[in-house]
Amino acid sequence: MPSHASSTPGPAPAAAADVPPDLWFTRCPVPTATGIAADQGWLAREFAADGIAVRSLQDAPPEVAADHHYTHALTGLFREGGNVPALWARSRGERTRLIGLTWIEERQAVLVRAGSGIDAPEQLRGRRLAVPRHGIGIDFWRAMALAGLHGALSLAGLTLDDAELVDVPAEPGGGQWAAELAALRDGTVDAVYVKGALAVEAARRIGAEVAVELDAAPDRRARVNNGTPRPITVHQSLLDEHPELVARFLAVLLEAADWAAEHPVEVTRILQAETGAGEEGVAGAYAPGSHRTLHLDLSEERLGLLEQQERFLHRHGFLEAPVDVRGWADPGPLRAARALLAARREAGEAGRQRTTEG
Repeated sequence: MPSHASSTPGPAPAAAADVPPDLWFTRCPVPTATGIAADQGWLAREFAADGIAVRSLQDAPPEVAADHHYTHALTGLFREGGNVPALWARSRGERTRLIGLTWIEERQAVLVRAGSGIDAPEQLRGRRLAVPRHGIGIDFWRAMALAGLHGALSLAGLTLDDAELVDVPAEPGGGQWAAELAALRDGTVDAVYVKGALAVEAARRIGAEVAVELDAAPDRRARVNNGTPRPITVHQSLLDEHPELVARFLAVLLEAADWAAEHPVEVTRILQAETGAGEEGVAGAYAPGSHRTLHLDLSEERLGLLEQQERFLHRHGFLEAPVDVRGWADPGPLRAARALLAARREAGEAGRQRTTEG
């Protein structure tokens, strides 16, 4: 953890029989406090004295990882990732709880071919808009495109009904946005929605132009999508049986967000590794100051924005049943994590004062 906490006492290790042998975490290839903490080794260190191994689902063999990043059927799993799979898993009856939300501005844009003359939301009326279709259990790519195009059209008072939605089949194993950008390049569609670092790089490769910069919209509601807001979820059984482990995990994430706010160069390095993009792609996808926005909360604003996303996903058939976002959220673990972190910092400060006075 950050140096100010490295010498402070944590909770006494639990008896080996009382704790699971492993905790798992998974995150999307985007900026997350989980990714920062994992890179720095703080999650492993937090639980080492308990004999608990903290493992990344991304590093697990397929027979262990299965599709748990989407289904969250692994009970010892912490997930910091897109809200589409998280809401989908909950709608299917998986006993997860929402324990935190982040909001990280990750470049969202609608792209067009160079020279098309389309450079404003109102000019999307009647245009052919790409909507990818992937053969996966929950097609979050399709959900992202629909939500992004809906957000862009809303800036001109339009809806998805005011444009022509064109299905674009995506081949298994294809690159991110590859099918949509190929359709744009070939003239099959007039506009595509993209987000993130790899999208920035891919768009530059085909010479696409930005028609709508969603990040420039003053109203956050136009940017509600899979990663905005981004949930942190945990299985109810882990929360019931080991609430102290959940609080400790979250305390590490709170410290990771604090550390990231003071270390922009290191955060850029970590983001390049997490996203698989180069420095230019990361710089183009994340606005200056993004390293200060990894903190999680369950504020009324973020819960309201997630409710907006839930309604959209349910209306468009991505959820098997409605999800009561407020009922899904449990603020207790985050409160406990903040109290734990405050106690650790107070103990650390007291220890430093004793050392100084001695």
